[in-house]
Amino acid sequence: MIYLDYNASTPVDPAVRDAMLPFLGEHFGNPSSSHAKGVRLRAAVDEARAQVARMLGASPEEIIFTSGGTESNNHVIKSVAYTRRDRGRHLVTSIFEHPAVLEPCRFLEKNGWEVTYVEVDGWGRLDAQRVADAIRDDTVLVTIMHANNEVGTIQPIAEIAAAALARGAWMHTDAAQSCGKIETDVRKLGVDFLSVAGHKIYGPQGVGALFMRKGLAIEPYHHGAGHEGGRRAGTEPVPALVGLGKAAELAKQHLADPHVKLMRDRLHEGLAKALGDKVVLLGHPEHRLPGTLALGFRGCIGSDILAACPEICASTGAACHAGGRKVSGTLAAMNVPEGVAYGAIRFSVGHPTTEGEIDAAIEQITHAVGK
Repeated sequence: MIYLDYNASTPVDPAVRDAMLPFLGEHFGNPSSSHAKGVRLRAAVDEARAQVARMLGASPEEIIFTSGGTESNNHVIKSVAYTRRDRGRHLVTSIFEHPAVLEPCRFLEKNGWEVTYVEVDGWGRLDAQRVADAIRDDTVLVTIMHANNEVGTIQPIAEIAAAALARGAWMHTDAAQSCGKIETDVRKLGVDFLSVAGHKIYGPQGVGALFMRKGLAIEPYHHGAGHEGGRRAGTEPVPALVGLGKAAELAKQHLADPHVKLMRDRLHEGLAKALGDKVVLLGHPEHRLPGTLALGFRGCIGSDILAACPEICASTGAACHAGGRKVSGTLAAMNVPEGVAYGAIRFSVGHPTTEGEIDAAIEQITHAVGK
């Protein structure tokens, strides 16, 4: 199999697995216990928190562990809306967001909040000024993803965050796709909240983190005992947190590695050379993730191409809502012509991707499109 779906999920890095294994065996117990085993587990949780904080340029006390990016997004959007309801009931987002942002916003709309959805250009990029113009005196939160999961377009988060701060709105960014691929320093981005998903950075599934700027306080999303400084109840899943911490440590080390971008460009250049103008790049040509290559194949159906290439693992859209022959909401928001959008495939490469895999994929896709 040729795995070209790293935006959907990454394999667990061997070093991450090795770090987790002792906590699936000899190191067991509850990290809230005061005896020796509990103290050992608490130290592991604290180290994982510090590792995630270093990846984000944050302080350890600003990191809340969650079950993943979806929970982190829901936590921020719903809890900020509730906590700041006396200031107003208005939020700003884009029509380009992941369902883990759009659906909580729609939930709030059904319950009396107002949401402004800012449009993107044909590359899927937001104009920071348009977002700024949408912010009102009663806006409690601006939530814009750092990088799109389908086409990889990177948004001008620092500019948007500055505009939100100036108007008294809090700023959240869903960085599930950008962490470990581009810099996600929360101080440089200027955000109040940032979401992380472990399985996007070669960590385990079912674990993530939420950065919440020191000094802010919002209603907990999970109510119960006083875990995570009273901000998220529930006994910590220590093996998963150890894995997330190690993955964050490795992500910071590998950030400058050019391999992923080289593999992405090799795939794009090979397909463009073989198929010419039948191949259309989707997403911004410069402001995009180094490992994401979204292409539209004119006159083809993306799912048919992949069906003819059973050895290739890729997606016709985001894995979270793939299936069926329909244009994704992301491509619709970009106003991609149907003749191109129906032929869309998202390829995403990772650290393990090899030149041999890329060359084999080019050959198989070219043959399938020719059919």
